[in-house]
Amino acid sequence: MRHLLSTSALSREDALNILDTAEEMSGVATRHVKKLPTLRGRTVVNLFFEDSTRTRISFEAASKRLSADVMNFSGKGSSVSKGESLKDTVQTLESIGADAVVMRHWASGAAAQLADSGWTDCAVINAGDGTHEHPTQALLDALTLRRGWADRSGEALRGSDLAGMKVLIVGDILHSRVARSNVWLLRTLGAEVGLVAPPTLLPVGVETWPVTVHYSFDEALDTAPDAVMMLRVQAERMGGSFFPTVAEYTRRWGLTDERMARLEARFDGVSTPMVLHPGPMNRGVEISSAAADSVQNRVLDQVANGVSVRMAVLHLLLSGSRAAEPAAPSLPHSADRFSTGSSA
Repeated sequence: MRHLLSTSALSREDALNILDTAEEMSGVATRHVKKLPTLRGRTVVNLFFEDSTRTRISFEAASKRLSADVMNFSGKGSSVSKGESLKDTVQTLESIGADAVVMRHWASGAAAQLADSGWTDCAVINAGDGTHEHPTQALLDALTLRRGWADRSGEALRGSDLAGMKVLIVGDILHSRVARSNVWLLRTLGAEVGLVAPPTLLPVGVETWPVTVHYSFDEALDTAPDAVMMLRVQAERMGGSFFPTVAEYTRRWGLTDERMARLEARFDGVSTPMVLHPGPMNRGVEISSAAADSVQNRVLDQVANGVSVRMAVLHLLLSGSRAAEPAAPSLPHSADRFSTGSSA
């Protein structure tokens, strides 16, 4: 059985396979009928124990564009609130006919536990587990970055990586599953990754990560990054004070109008550095309104690319065959080449 649990276990070949497949899947959005018959007769369950807008809707759209049936499950208002275990919940859903479980859970390692437990034969996709990982978010970020990088270099998209690209990830690294997944994936694809954060928002052991750590955003900007990824301050995961005030955080680690002007000043006639954000954006905290509305902000591209990436993942895990109709994109490789492991 194959799952997508973590980017740290993705090989370069696996990652490029997903990105190349996503590129072909993106063409579906431009068709009059935005459907492929690839997963007709299959059932995908969105099992979300935490609130979500973008990820849940994106997986639902991806499943439906592949003609799969979709069941949306929320922990709130379900038997989970009565004490039902994860095991019983998943086995109930599988009995109804689930083929894949897309799970977001508040506990780190929950997706890996489900995949390794033997409780289910469904394919398991980690849609975010605690502060651990969020692999499809990193993949859609990589797709967004790769498109911008290819536009700048003039290289063909298919099979290309991010070699030579400099990416800064800024903000609440400690609580960010997005940051962790991006670090491993971007390094696998050849990018240079820098982290920018106050010391209190860096995880223990970060010095062993394949990154350069900066404590000053302004000094980090002097390294001439090709992309800046801003992270939301996750106040809901903070049990205490990690910085003096919101105003102080914004002044030292926010993408202010002044810092955005510095990025835009690096226009080289081809492209300016990209700004990414996994959402939701806290305007006036980690990013100013001007930066959020800038043409360099790729947040809406990220959302659109998320559907393509999740279509690719679902296709590779549940089908692995080429789409049948002539108008559909030809899809590379098969699901048995897409092995992601199960790190917790």
